[in-house]
Amino acid sequence: MPYLSRHAHAGDKHAWTGPDLMRPLSETGRREAHGLLAQLRDDPIGRILSSPAVRCLQTVEPLAARRGLTTETSEALGVEGDPAALEALLVDPGAGNLLVCSHGELIGTVLRRLLGEQLAADSWPKGSTWVLEVDGGQVQRSRYLPPLRLQDSDAGHH
Repeated sequence: MPYLSRHAHAGDKHAWTGPDLMRPLSETGRREAHGLLAQLRDDPIGRILSSPAVRCLQTVEPLAARRGLTTETSEALGVEGDPAALEALLVDPGAGNLLVCSHGELIGTVLRRLLGEQLAADSWPKGSTWVLEVDGGQVQRSRYLPPLRLQDSDAGHH
């Protein structure tokens, strides 16, 4: 079962003076990253794949650390990534319990392709996750997890 997460809050991209790839999570984003621990506590995630952007890597870092997983990176998940490649990854029956962390531009395109036009505009805010149940290369059911903001100390207690 694939999980599709949008990176957590990373502040104002226009106020950031460094390369966009290096833009880190904000304090809010760090709390959202810890929120993933609580939201996915009982989910059998066995692999994490992320955009190489720092904000994506930082989003999945607490989950990877808790699960003892290494985060793999892929340029295909970057801001300029190929929606067809992400879609193929998500519907691949061999992908297993994979969590993918990417960017809103790419996620919006792919969710519209997979879930159809009934998908509300911008229903993939920063820090959110879609759980997709895929069978035969098609999404059969989906579950939306809104961003959840926890403090570091709260992550293990929910």
